Amino acid sequence: MQTQQITHTSKQIAGLALKDVELKEMTETCDQRGSFTETFADHWGSGIAPTQWSMVRSEAHVLRGLHIHQRHDEYFSLIQGHCLVGLHDVRPTSPTYLQYALYELFGTDLKAVIFPAGLLHGWYFYTPSIHLQAVSESYNNYANDDNLGCRWDDPALDIPWGISNPILSERAARFPPLSELLVTSAILEV
Repeated sequence: MQTQQITHTSKQIAGLALKDVELKEMTETCDQRGSFTETFADHWGSGIAPTQWSMVRSEAHVLRGLHIHQRHDEYFSLIQGHCLVGLHDVRPTSPTYLQYALYELFGTDLKAVIFPAGLLHGWYFYTPSIHLQAVSESYNNYANDDNLGCRWDDPALDIPWGISNPILSERAARFPPLSELLVTSAILEV
């Protein structure tokens, strides 16, 4: 009996194509030993200059975010599991200001979401997952003024997560609504 292999495609599933956001396809080269995948290279011209790489494991039903950084760009690539990546543009000078994008990623279809500073971002994991994350400013240099967030489920974000009651960090559970974040931070000056 043959087993049918189900393939899933990592792609944007809702919202607009946000300015300066790239869903980068990767090529996995396979042979009898396993596989090799280039996960980042300067020649891609992606606009991010990573200074720190991290590998993050998440349990099922975890939502990380929504965070925003005004000084550094980010790279996210799911290497195992199934997740959603939600972005919301709060850059006042951007043509996609106050618009969102939602991506569904599968570890079996390697792609990277690469985006600039000024985008609210969060990730929800359907299954236990592992992702690679790179930032253009080292974690030890993050400051309170550049590690902000808002409620993941704020209706003003308009992100159709399609989930309820995710597992959040204590800090994320206390994040303010988007309107409060925009008023009490310097985001409007970006």
